[in-house]
Amino acid sequence: MGHPVLRQKARPLERADLRSPALQKLIDDMIETMSEYHGVGLAAPQVHESLRVFVAMLDAGDEAEASVIINPVIAPADDRLIEGWEGCLSIPDVRGRVPRSSKIVVKALDRQGRALEIEAEDFPARVIQHETDHLDGILFFDRMKSLVSLTYLDEYARYHAKDEDD
Repeated sequence: MGHPVLRQKARPLERADLRSPALQKLIDDMIETMSEYHGVGLAAPQVHESLRVFVAMLDAGDEAEASVIINPVIAPADDRLIEGWEGCLSIPDVRGRVPRSSKIVVKALDRQGRALEIEAEDFPARVIQHETDHLDGILFFDRMKSLVSLTYLDEYARYHAKDEDD
């Protein structure tokens, strides 16, 4: 947090850009970084690249692969907003409750430039919205209704994580 790229709207990618070995390496590096830091998503602005691309673990399980989402456009699939805990690799050791659409449809490109349409619900929908916000220069606490729930990770684990297990 504090790097100017995190507050800028990222540049869309053209299909021709996706053939670039440098971009493909960036995507591979982002997946590796996300995994190394035990994240569930990572947007290019978080690694100081103002590009509309993010990687995310949208499927559960040990064999799940990271999804690569380029130029996402999100539409809510219902009117329900759910408040849930979020954290961010760019704001280490801090959590807060953020309202998000419970169900969305995202249209985007994959890393080969093929059109994607993903329907996501609950946690995967939250991840997609969080990472897309990064592409628009928005951090999770910008979406919070109140900063009352903002907490350090230690206090989250001590006082709030048990609520998530119930």
